[in-house]
Amino acid sequence: MEAYAIFRSLCIIVITAKLLGLIARKLKAPQVVGEIAAGVLLGPSLLGIVEQSDFLAQMAEIGVVLLMFSAGLQTNMRDLIKTGPKALLIACAGVFVPLLGGSLLYSAFYGFSPIGSPDFFKAIFIGVIMTATSVSITVQTLKELGKIGTEVGTTILSAAIIDDVIGIIVLTFVIGINGGQVKPLMVVLKTVLFFVFAFILGHIIYRIFKISDKKWPHTRRIPIMGLALCLGLAYIAEKYFGIADITGAYVAGIILCNIRDSEYIAEKMDISSYMLFGPIFFASIGLRTNFDKVSSQLIFFIIGFVITAMICKVIGCYLMSRACKFKRLDSLKIGVGMMTRGEVALIVAQKGLSSSIISSAYFTPVILLILTSSILTPIILKILYSKDKEQEKEVA
Repeated sequence: MEAYAIFRSLCIIVITAKLLGLIARKLKAPQVVGEIAAGVLLGPSLLGIVEQSDFLAQMAEIGVVLLMFSAGLQTNMRDLIKTGPKALLIACAGVFVPLLGGSLLYSAFYGFSPIGSPDFFKAIFIGVIMTATSVSITVQTLKELGKIGTEVGTTILSAAIIDDVIGIIVLTFVIGINGGQVKPLMVVLKTVLFFVFAFILGHIIYRIFKISDKKWPHTRRIPIMGLALCLGLAYIAEKYFGIADITGAYVAGIILCNIRDSEYIAEKMDISSYMLFGPIFFASIGLRTNFDKVSSQLIFFIIGFVITAMICKVIGCYLMSRACKFKRLDSLKIGVGMMTRGEVALIVAQKGLSSSIISSAYFTPVILLILTSSILTPIILKILYSKDKEQEKEVA
């Protein structure tokens, strides 16, 4: 393959991903669904126009790092602290129940395996994929309903943030001990050491950025320095602590989320991510998806995966919300609001593939989960909030 032929592939990917992304948005689905569909269309499953390559894989890796950096930048630490205790408990339940449900689902289909075996880690990883939450659809729905600033709305947002942090830690742990190559205690030690290192470094970096932000407000050197921090922490996380690069990128975003120009940095990062790296990452998911590998047994697994992932998230968050003294209807709203999946689930699945824990066939259930949950969540939330109005009329 000629060196310059990659430009042809990039051209086709960017145009097709953006076109199908816009169509998806017009159909009230997340734009990411259209970008994934572009990869499926261009890849081996259908047209076979674009082939996956090492260069595209590396571009996709940059894309996922930038996505996690942006997610960290957009974290609201004040809201997180304000609803902290309840949101933390709800997030823990929202991680534990899907993790258990996904692991049991895989074991029910493919058999229970001894602890430490490759199939044992596959079962655990299926559960890890189910732990991720994406509330972009929920946020838009709550805004339309005028409920974004309520206790329920704030709790959903805070719990989703904590949920993703816990999910990334679990992902790091599972990848680290996969196949018994690394001792679990060593993984725990390295993870703890990384967060201690990140806390100390973060305190210093935060002060430097605060001074820089005051001296050169709203200038391009601030986003450039932020990007350097993101890439540097991503490298350090993988190279010296043996944990996922996305963890380092996410922590870099957390460090900078409270400086005055954090939104400006996120805006500049989104330009690169939106125009090039994001579409390549999501399209690469589609390029790796091969429906030829979907057997009759996998079809039943896909159905079970989608149903289990949604129900387990609702059950876990609902039960813990009730334990935190929320009303039944509000607890159900929180559970349904946490049900949507998006970028983080894809990121987790992609890391599993690159670590040889799962095969590309398992991208199909993840994609269908994102699509199904994104369609159902706004509908169910609107129905639940309409019951509030009915109750108000009955009281009146």
